[in-house]
Amino acid sequence: MKKTVIITGGGSGLGLALARQYSNAYHVCLLGRTEPKLKQAVQTITSDNRVSYQVCDVTDYNQVLTVLKKIFDEDQVHLLINNAGTGVFDSLHSLSEADIKHMVETNVYGTIFPSKASFPLFKKQGTGKVMNIISTAGLRGKVNESIYCATKFAVRGFTESLVKEWDGTNIYPTAVYMGGMDTPFWNESDHIQDRSRLKSPELVAQMIYEQDDNRSEIFIDR
Repeated sequence: MKKTVIITGGGSGLGLALARQYSNAYHVCLLGRTEPKLKQAVQTITSDNRVSYQVCDVTDYNQVLTVLKKIFDEDQVHLLINNAGTGVFDSLHSLSEADIKHMVETNVYGTIFPSKASFPLFKKQGTGKVMNIISTAGLRGKVNESIYCATKFAVRGFTESLVKEWDGTNIYPTAVYMGGMDTPFWNESDHIQDRSRLKSPELVAQMIYEQDDNRSEIFIDR
């Protein structure tokens, strides 16, 4: 049975860089909402079936349950990386209700739902790991990032709680903190003026991979 790493939000940016990194040692399954983007991502990585994809909206719990069960039935899952995330950067009074809901649903529900759905599957399997990509926005508040930081603080508290709740289960949660990266995430925003100072997603993915040893926290930046 294949050893598989599942990556949500794997169609671009850090998710795609993590897929390239982990596909050197594992089969990788990308999850995302947009099939053409996932297809293109797979084509840029491999031609030998080391990377596949499943269309899944991580804010829809029933979809998450169905897709994860299918993957676990077919493969031995080594690691679930909750990487899907979104951000709208502006003052609180300028954010729309839709902006706020989208960030909360994607960043918070999109981490909680796969974590919850995977736990009994990992438990049945006997072992596993869940890695939550959080960012330094989960460590301190930032100007024009109030809701984004709120969602990342939520995921930080959620992950810290899982470390205690899952202690002794042979299932290991990890929180990952990094600063902004030079990815398409910023293409529609002027929040960061000078992207040249940002790390590349490839470098961050390599640093995460090298520190992936069941520790409860990985700090790329503080």
